[in-house]
Amino acid sequence: MEESIEEKFWPKRMYDSRAFRWGIGIPVALALVLYIASFFLDEPLRSIMEKQMNRDLKGYSVQLPKLHLQLIGLSLTLKGLTVMQQAHLNPPVAYFPVLKASIHWREILSGRLVAEFRLDQPKININLPQLRSEAASKISLKEHGWQQAVENIYPLKINSVKINDASVTYVDQDPKRPLVLSHLNLQATNIRNVHLRDQVYPSSFHLDTAIFGTGHGIIDGKANFLAEPYPGIKGRLKLEKVPIDYFNTVLARSNLSIQGGVLHASGDAEYAPNVKSAHLEYLTIQGMKLEYVHSQRTADAEKKRAAVVRKTARELSNKPGILIRADQLRLTGCTLGMVNKAARKPYRVFLADTDFHMNNFSNQISQGPAEARLTAKFMGSGITTASGNFRPQKVGPDWDLHLKIQDTQLTAMNDLLRSYGNFDVSAGTFSLISELHVKNNTISGYVKPFFRDINVYDGGKDKEQGILHQMREMMIGGVAKVLENRSRQEVATRADITGSLENPKTSTWQIIVELVKNAFFKAILPGFEKEGDKVRNTVKDSKK
Repeated sequence: MEESIEEKFWPKRMYDSRAFRWGIGIPVALALVLYIASFFLDEPLRSIMEKQMNRDLKGYSVQLPKLHLQLIGLSLTLKGLTVMQQAHLNPPVAYFPVLKASIHWREILSGRLVAEFRLDQPKININLPQLRSEAASKISLKEHGWQQAVENIYPLKINSVKINDASVTYVDQDPKRPLVLSHLNLQATNIRNVHLRDQVYPSSFHLDTAIFGTGHGIIDGKANFLAEPYPGIKGRLKLEKVPIDYFNTVLARSNLSIQGGVLHASGDAEYAPNVKSAHLEYLTIQGMKLEYVHSQRTADAEKKRAAVVRKTARELSNKPGILIRADQLRLTGCTLGMVNKAARKPYRVFLADTDFHMNNFSNQISQGPAEARLTAKFMGSGITTASGNFRPQKVGPDWDLHLKIQDTQLTAMNDLLRSYGNFDVSAGTFSLISELHVKNNTISGYVKPFFRDINVYDGGKDKEQGILHQMREMMIGGVAKVLENRSRQEVATRADITGSLENPKTSTWQIIVELVKNAFFKAILPGFEKEGDKVRNTVKDSKK
């Protein structure tokens, strides 16, 4: 009897079915074994990794509470990794809720066995004591063992990094005003330079972040992370709506005080072993109130700080291989002031409603001179205009400055007049014209102030003052009347300025400050102090 069709093909079908089941079952069983084995390996591997990282790190330590190894896919997930500075354990320097390391499978196709890292919501915390401890440490940043600690996480070299929603917090002196970068995202690829080895910057990176809540920053660039002795980076930066008064706690150590202000900027920079350049296309600050506060307590620190600034500026001026350039620097609607608490009687001078423009600023003379223009209101009322040219020179400052102040209300200057002339006024206006030139360690120019409608003595205002003070103000008022130009009803004097600079290394800012102190104030008070001394001597003689 012939076999039926079913009987004829049954053994083959049965064989095919068994082969299929074996073909599916073996990989599934193997995957199940690997999955279960992964959990048995987690704790031993976690303990070993934590010990190795702490062994390699110097000055820092880590805690790793959880780890999971996935043998399928050969990935490793670290949970709750915490990095602490041993000198200051709290707060932790870094906290990584989830860090995943795995093979960069895309590079397998190119014959490269490298790793990719992904970090979700990491938190970086830095404060002033930690920074000071790091600065005082004799161990360099490279010797802390960070590279070895990262290599302990995953045996393959990192080729790709992705950071999602990170935060970086810096606390200076005021814990209530931290500097925070939030929602920071970073992606860097081809770190191991496995493609395009002949290019200078083969790796790409992108960073975007919120700055101090309302600001935003973006950096796009290229890099050579394997360059020696340090990585080379070239990128483009854009900053928008950055509130700069957050820097107030940091700048306070430099005697600067900031209130308000929003910054916008755009430019590019390159930092590599063979080239260093920074090109700022524009930087604009709006609505800032900036004051420099001088006091007797900080006088020595101010001198040391000024010396460091002068030395740095001198070293950067025309230095080969370093190019610093800014196409446009602009301040709009700002108030710039100086408070002198070290004077006999403290006073404040300021420019309100300041608009300042500087074009073509550079540290290289080959880029041409920088041009600056300023409009403002001196002491809130005097219409002020200024213009200048500034040229970078190694031998010393090289600049020209033209300044004009019109119709400042003298009553706004009473604190200044009390400090330098020991008198005040009840009416009058002040104006000034000045032209200054500095070149080849010599200075030339003049300061010419004008006073109009001065009323020094006010019987109603000064009746509670002592007789000596009243007589002195009456005498000063008389001197002003004698000096008045009969046709224009104004007092005008002139202080010519000429000669060599005592210190060729003096900075432009220091020259201007010294001129204000030694020429400007003395020109403002022509003969007033001398006449005041006569009044005092007269009163003393009458009492004898």
